[in-house]
Amino acid sequence: MPRDPSPAPKPPPALGRLFPHVSLAETIEAAPCGFLYARLLEDGAAEDLRWLFRAAGAPAVAAWFAQRGGRALSRRSRAFWEIVLGVSPPAPSPTACELWPLA
Repeated sequence: MPRDPSPAPKPPPALGRLFPHVSLAETIEAAPCGFLYARLLEDGAAEDLRWLFRAAGAPAVAAWFAQRGGRALSRRSRAFWEIVLGVSPPAPSPTACELWPLA
């Protein structure tokens, strides 16, 4: 089934607070998806997360999480999203855990 050709939903204006160093439009167009996913899954509010899942789709977010979420999110966020998405990310290397015990 082809994807819906309608444009992606407009990001909430408050999303800019997570990207203070650049404009929101620049961030969404230029940033790699992983950067956006990590920032929103770690620090996003409910409205930000609704936008992410409407714009990217739950399968894309879950696929990213399964591949990269273990390294990009804090231990607490990883545990939460593992339950919500039903996917287990790879665990960070033991060296990273020793260097950053709060990761």
